[in-house]
Amino acid sequence: MRAKISEIFKSIQGEGIYFGREQVFVRFFGCNLNCSFCDTKFFHFKDIELEDVLREINNYKMISSIAITGGEPLIQKDFLKEFFPLLKNENKEVYLETNGVLPEVLKEKEIINNVDIISMDIKLPSSTRQKSYYTEHKEFLSLAVKKNVFVKTVITLDTSLDDFVSALRLVKSFDCNIPFVIQPAYQYQSMLENKLIYFYGIATDYLKDVRVLPQMHKILGIK
Repeated sequence: MRAKISEIFKSIQGEGIYFGREQVFVRFFGCNLNCSFCDTKFFHFKDIELEDVLREINNYKMISSIAITGGEPLIQKDFLKEFFPLLKNENKEVYLETNGVLPEVLKEKEIINNVDIISMDIKLPSSTRQKSYYTEHKEFLSLAVKKNVFVKTVITLDTSLDDFVSALRLVKSFDCNIPFVIQPAYQYQSMLENKLIYFYGIATDYLKDVRVLPQMHKILGIK
């Protein structure tokens, strides 16, 4: 079994509620979306065998948390179905970063049963300049809530209030205690202060754990 991998490296988690945690990042190549603000459009990858991926991860024996990221890792589901159980057999924490539009993949038992933490994006159409995925997000979150999940949505200059409120209502329909991260797009964050404050105030009317968190790894100048 082989996967298209852009890179494997050790760093500090820079996004979401687990900011600051040391992790081994396995960045899968490719994505099923094309968001306007995407900052991880890799054009090169290595076709790596499963055993070699595990070997590279085990170069960092003292780190137990493995960030599965992309691109969108769930598009390489056949690899993940073999990979995740092996990580759990080695007592690794599987931290999945995903765009949250592939519920049919998450529900596969080899995947959902072996994921510990899910960082789920809600892709707002006014932010991504793509179609809406609220139906897919709703089904995805119905599965993700069985795990330790938080939701993140990226805010740009174009993000509409209607889209933002739709995301809040979606999350609240499951549990108002799910952590909700408002993440400014890095390239616009200096121009988003007023919008972030406004959106934060609205979000707290719907949810109990709302945080405005930028991409800290970029601010700190780390990978």
